[in-house]
Parts: sequence; C-alpha cells; structure tokens
Amino acid sequence: MYQLYAELHRPQFHFTAKENWLNDPNGLVYVDGVWHLFFQHNPHATVWGNMTWGHAVSHDLMHWRQLEHALYPDEMGTMFSGSAVVDHHNSAGFGSGALLAFYTAAGSGASPARPFTQCLAYSLDAGESWVKYAANPVVDWIEDDNRDPKVIWHAPSRRWVMALYITADRYALLVSEDARHWRTTQEIVLTGDTECPDFFPLHDAAGVERWVFWGASGRYLIGSFDGATFTVETEQQWCEQGANGYAAQTWSNAPDGRLVQVSWMAGGLYPEMPFNQQMSIPVELKLLGAGSSVRLARQPVAELATLYRRSVSAARVALNPGQPYVVDTQARLFDCNLTLSKDTAKALYIVVRGQTLTLDWHRGLLKFAGGRPHKLNSTVADIALPRADKLVLRLLVDLTCCEIFINDGALSASFCYLPDAYEHPLVLHSSGAVQSLDHLQLHELNSSWQ
Repeated sequence: MYQLYAELHRPQFHFTAKENWLNDPNGLVYVDGVWHLFFQHNPHATVWGNMTWGHAVSHDLMHWRQLEHALYPDEMGTMFSGSAVVDHHNSAGFGSGALLAFYTAAGSGASPARPFTQCLAYSLDAGESWVKYAANPVVDWIEDDNRDPKVIWHAPSRRWVMALYITADRYALLVSEDARHWRTTQEIVLTGDTECPDFFPLHDAAGVERWVFWGASGRYLIGSFDGATFTVETEQQWCEQGANGYAAQTWSNAPDGRLVQVSWMAGGLYPEMPFNQQMSIPVELKLLGAGSSVRLARQPVAELATLYRRSVSAARVALNPGQPYVVDTQARLFDCNLTLSKDTAKALYIVVRGQTLTLDWHRGLLKFAGGRPHKLNSTVADIALPRADKLVLRLLVDLTCCEIFINDGALSASFCYLPDAYEHPLVLHSSGAVQSLDHLQLHELNSSWQ
C-alpha cells in the first residue's frame, strides 16, 4: 500500500512538497508561534513550470504540514519568488498585524506581452488566505527580468526596504513608507552572483550592528546601512559553497532575535518519485569576528535535536592507512560531529552511504564524489579547507543529501546525492599516514514525517 512521505527517495528530515516540483523558498515569516514556508511550486507536474506559491507551516522547523497553495498565476504572470513580513504598524493600511507578501509577477509572452513587475498581496487571517492588492504592481518594470523582492522593516528610519534583483550581477535597494509606493536608493553589485537577494542585520563579535547583502549562490557583502544606503566594509565572501545550495532566504519576524535561513537544494535526483526537489535544513546565522575580518557562519537550528534517537561516541582513535574505521551505526539518517587532527596524512576519505567525501589535506580541498552540480551553480569547484592542523566537521546525512558544516559553520556546503552500494553507512579511511580522530559524536535521527 502506498504511503505518503515514505517513498524510496523521499528525504526524511528535509522539507519536500507532497507532490510535484519545488524550488526557491518564498515568503518566510514567523507569526503567532508558526513558521510559514512558502515555496515556488508547479501544482501540475514534477518539472519546473506554472509557478505558484506553495505553503507549509511548522511549530518547530522540523515537522511540516503542507496547506493549500497561497498565490496562483494571474493575468500579470506566474508567481515568481518573493518575501513576506508582518505589518505591525499598519503602514500599508490593511490593518495592524496584517501579513504582506511581495512577489514577482513574471510577465507573459502572450499578446500584449507583459514585463516582470513586483506585486503585493496581504493576509488578514495569519496567512490562511491571501488577497492580491488591487493596484498592483507596486514596483513597475525596471530592467530585464527584474525579480525576487526581499522586504524588511527598518525601524530607525520607520520604513520598508526592498532588495531586488535587476540583471546580470546587479541588484538594487528600494524604500517605502507605506509598502505600496517605492523609490530606488542604490544599486549593488555581487560579482558572479544572480537572483534571490536577502538583506539583514546581525551583531559582530564586538557587538556592532553589521548588515549582510546576500545573493542566490551564497556570496555576500558585509557593511553598514543608514536606511537608504548600504556601505560595503568587507571584501565579497562566499558562505554556502556546495554544489546544490541556492536561493537561501531568512525568516522575518523570528522570535528571540534569531536569524534563521533555508535554501533550495537545487539539482537533486529523485527517480520516478511523485515529488521533485527539496529544501535544506534550516540554519541559524551569526557573525564570527569583527572589523574587516568579520564573516558569516551557518549552523543547523537547535530544533534538529528533537529528532535524535540512539547516539554513538568515540575519542582518541588512531586512523591507520589500510585499516578502515567503521562507525558503529546502520542508520541512514544521522547528524555526525568529527574533530580531526590531520598530522602528516595526505587525505581522509569519509564514505557516506557509498559516496566518498574527500578531505585532501595535501591540496587543502574538500570534494564530495556523490554531488551533482546544478546548472545554477555550474562554477562550483572543489572547496578550500581552512588552513589549520585541526578541523571540526559536522555532517547531516539524509536519504538524498549530505550537508557539511566546518569550524562552527564558518564554511558550509550542501550536496544532493543518491547512495551507492555499501556495507556500512559511515566509514573513515586514512591515506598516507596515521591521523587522529580526536572525537566523534553521532546521533541517529528519526524521520520528521512520523
């Protein structure tokens, strides 16, 4: 008998739609104890098209319940990516506490042809139903396929700020007092990136507020913001470097000052499944360091621990060449932390459900053999490892993905894969010389669909 969410290649602790195609996370907003996840969705097929906003909710970021679709295509175009906020001050005039969703109406090739424009919808029942603003669009066409509005409230200037993708590697900031009338204040370049901007504040290690401007491929700039102009204060950096992490967005209105982000894991394979594509694990963001050396870090949210079951630990294990170290688990789902000292070894090969993750100490590179680069991340190459004798590595392994976090999340990478034949789910092989597994902690995971 067929059982939903128990299919052969269904991820068990990463969100997927009940059926059909899924891509970018949209409209992430927290309200009344509920995390809302909207997403790009094709209601009719397992391939991209007919872009509609799907909708799911969770109380803990782990267990999701899919609801009716929120926004459907209309005469202005299909529903491309966007964001959602809580209008606490009734600035838009729909009522205090109304939810506002900003989305791209993706034009139309029909006659007469329509350009891409930015539109507004609102909800007066905590996201259960949505009404499109009668005077849409709120931002007329600017250039090319301008799209993906990310809107935030800037309290010091008491106005809304929109980050918008324009074309090539160019983005813009727009501002509005009423969420309905917008003006452009600045253009920003993220070299080598496109689409799906995000813009958010965090405090660095010195307690100074810094602003992060983020693009779809995980490249970002850090600077200051005065309500109109973003002033860049660092070199462009790259945080989410795997072959499959894309189009990340942060939740607005999150409680306790948290900044939580989720990505589309673009390009996974799910042969003959009723669904296609998945989201990453939600991660919490923070800044490491201060001044011009500040950088962004990402770590899985603490709520992942609600799925823990059996745990395994080990310490001070000598990894000898030619003597594989088999971790004591037969789980297909797990969260594993490894503290490693490379010593004089050439490489460490970590075989994850039949696919090899290589830590090439000699060349200073990380590579995952099972990863399948998506065309959106076609420039992704092997990942440079931190230059240190010791490495703290965290692996999240689901049925069709492996997510990697290094040194407190200073480097992260998302990979989609399908397992190969294996006898043990996790095996370590040293190459060239003895190296040390200083500490291992593995937590087997329950399915979030149970």
